[in-house]
Amino acid sequence: MPDPNKSLLERLAEFLTPQPTSPAERRQELIDTLREAQTEGLIDADALSMIEGVFQVGQLCARDILIPRAQIDWIDINQSLPEIIKSVITAAHSRFPVFEGSRDNVIGTLLAKDLLRHSTEKDFQVRDWLRPAVFIPESKRLSVLLRDFKDNRNHLAIVVDEYSGVAGVITIEDVLEQIVGDIEDEHDIDEEADNLISLDNGDIRVKGITELEQFNETLGTQFQDDDIETVAGLVIQHLGRVPKMGELIEIDGIEFEVQRADPRQIHILLARQLPKKSS
Repeated sequence: MPDPNKSLLERLAEFLTPQPTSPAERRQELIDTLREAQTEGLIDADALSMIEGVFQVGQLCARDILIPRAQIDWIDINQSLPEIIKSVITAAHSRFPVFEGSRDNVIGTLLAKDLLRHSTEKDFQVRDWLRPAVFIPESKRLSVLLRDFKDNRNHLAIVVDEYSGVAGVITIEDVLEQIVGDIEDEHDIDEEADNLISLDNGDIRVKGITELEQFNETLGTQFQDDDIETVAGLVIQHLGRVPKMGELIEIDGIEFEVQRADPRQIHILLARQLPKKSS
């Protein structure tokens, strides 16, 4: 614990000199000191949140924040050009993993700008415009991945499991959101269609910003609170804090699993209805 008899500047200066404590203890001491600095108005809440996000990125791996295989917007190289263009426009992403035959056989990455800019050219072939796919293991640290993204000017990586199968994808935006919070673009505004997505295993993928009214209509629940409007707010109020990634929370027969979160807010959850307990 920080020594209360020392000033904030003295405690911060100690972090510049070697100490016998472990890195984890030193990191927590630094965070505690910075939180005190924020309480005293020396740094603002956003700055503190970003610093905490930087520490979190240093401890997380690709498997912690990847977009699961079932939720990827894939492009099949054997689709017709009109079908591919329709898929790209519908998904509204800038980059797409492209597979041939099996989704474990990723042959490249298609940039929407390449497709839309050149698709009207004579003898256009999607295969000719694929960028090399970047593959990373699930265990790759986000801090290392962010540096690789920056150095190689790459924005999307394919995450593979120990058996070389595709576990998911991760983008530079996914990593940066761990530091600065959710990054919304023009495609995120007022779009409720993808707030709740049914997965093959029966789970519901839920955005934290989903309004309780929409959640209730979809799952037949009756969550209601005059002071809370979103699913993330419901979970945070129930716990009394922002949950950690992977944490399970049960509320009135619904189990929520936190898939993506930062120190300030919940981004993505999985929701599943639990079997009713016999009386």
